[in-house]
Amino acid sequence: MSVLIDKDTKVIVQGITGKAATFHTKQMLDYGAKIVAGVTPGKAGQKVEGVPVFNTVADAVKATGATASVVYVPPRFAADSIMEAVDADLDLVVCITEHIPVLDMVKVRRYMEGKKTRLVGPNCPGLLTSKQSKLGITPATVSKPGHVGVISRSGTLTYEAAFQLTNAGIGQTTTVGIGGDPVKGTDFIDALQLFKDDPDTYAVLIIGEIGGTAEEDAAKWIQENMKDKPVSAFIAGRQAPPGKRMGHAGAIISGGKGTAADKVAALNAAGIPVADTVAHIGETMVKLLKEKGLFEKCHTC
Repeated sequence: MSVLIDKDTKVIVQGITGKAATFHTKQMLDYGAKIVAGVTPGKAGQKVEGVPVFNTVADAVKATGATASVVYVPPRFAADSIMEAVDADLDLVVCITEHIPVLDMVKVRRYMEGKKTRLVGPNCPGLLTSKQSKLGITPATVSKPGHVGVISRSGTLTYEAAFQLTNAGIGQTTTVGIGGDPVKGTDFIDALQLFKDDPDTYAVLIIGEIGGTAEEDAAKWIQENMKDKPVSAFIAGRQAPPGKRMGHAGAIISGGKGTAADKVAALNAAGIPVADTVAHIGETMVKLLKEKGLFEKCHTC
């Protein structure tokens, strides 16, 4: 089982003729993703890695029956690309692009209200369902099939978390990089609900960071709604000074809220163990699984 994507998901790459998109299209195809079309206005009729290119998402969907897209479009065009995918009635859009203006994303969020499309990102590493499919830039080598879901605001720490779990013999169902921007699509609670409903996911790891209150909100939701599946966590940015942006646009402490200490306290109060350092992410999950009697079920070595 998995969430959001599997080996049968038909995918469009928006901006496929760009250098980054071309590179990652090959990586996604090599991993097993069913990339059925690409979209670059004015480039219809071309092929990239054997994938046919169309002028519009609507044309690509009509020709291929695709249900998902991954966006590698430059920042100034990315919002329009997301909305074009929404207009094409896709189930899922994963936006990798970073540096999209916040106001553009506010417009996107408003535009998506009442529509069926789910957005993951922007400024995210995307999705990887182990040994089935990937949409985005997550390295293929970090994951193995298993029963732990991963949700992360940080791209690099998404890879690190999956790698540590894999090295400990703990496979994953799907890794979900939700992105670190202040205005985005899928958030922690959205992704937690998906894993809660997935019968093949036995536990969940969340990777948070300073800024905002998403982790505190997630802790409350877990306490109230996810008693049957254990969750462990890590919070990045413990050494960040107040008022200074660290990495992501959303990673800033302001108004006395959004500190690592606040997040760790909220998670601990909800009964969620938090790794002390990056190096202890996998170890903390292993300990939790053993405490809950799930280690043997999740250990796949």
